[in-house]
Amino acid sequence: MHVPIETAQEARAVARRLGADCAVAIGGGSTTGLGKAIALESGLPILAIPTTYAGSEMTPIFGITEGGLKRTGKDVRVLPRTVIYDPELTLTLPLQLTVTSGMNAMAHAAEGLYAKDGNPVMDLMAEEGIRAIAAALPILKRNPRDIDARSDALYGAWLCGTVLGNVGMSLHHKLCHTLGGSFNLPHAEVHTVILPHAIAYNGPAIPGALSRMQRALKSESAPLAFFEMACSNGAPTALRELGMAEADLDKAADIALQNPYWNPEPVERAKIRALLQRAWEGAPPLR
Repeated sequence: MHVPIETAQEARAVARRLGADCAVAIGGGSTTGLGKAIALESGLPILAIPTTYAGSEMTPIFGITEGGLKRTGKDVRVLPRTVIYDPELTLTLPLQLTVTSGMNAMAHAAEGLYAKDGNPVMDLMAEEGIRAIAAALPILKRNPRDIDARSDALYGAWLCGTVLGNVGMSLHHKLCHTLGGSFNLPHAEVHTVILPHAIAYNGPAIPGALSRMQRALKSESAPLAFFEMACSNGAPTALRELGMAEADLDKAADIALQNPYWNPEPVERAKIRALLQRAWEGAPPLR
């Protein structure tokens, strides 16, 4: 799921053996990520046909896991040349994955709203992306085959992915990359669990971003709205549900503080450890 270097190397070898002139990635963020790993070395153009809401198809960001650590980077060679969005391909996406994938997308937009290199255009796209997905998820819970809601969710994912591709990442993504890459936890589910807590952590430093999120979510508390969205739609809210051992929380905090991403609120180990504890327990975010 997090593109192990061994998988990337095997895929690159297959591409060379076939004399491939294009990589077609049909699936979620993991599939797109493997296509990016091939393109990073070969320069092959990627045609992406996403079937989830990961948004990876709109970014020049890649991630490869090696030696228990997930390394991310940006390279224009991995940005898909063409993207085809077909909502009919998402009609059978399981409901829980629909919700967690949608929340993964919203996390991209939420962090974009307080990125140090953000701008007014990205702010507009981020708010609209959150609004579109937040509106689609309750409809899809009632009827997962609602084609209009599936279209709206893909529209939101396109917006959120575009934001991620144009601005920097902060604490939320650092924690998710740590938990996914070093502890092999599922990507979208980790984003779902961590998002409310990361937004609450940064809350004091991002009043403007919070206002936009709250307007998009139609809520007076963005962290609580994200948490309740997961609860009400049957998504996981605790790291322990994903197989994270409580004994590994200290190690996770230490890794997250290595080469930290820029963050609007100072990154302090004790506070990060407390955040991870709440996330492990499934407690509501601090407000």
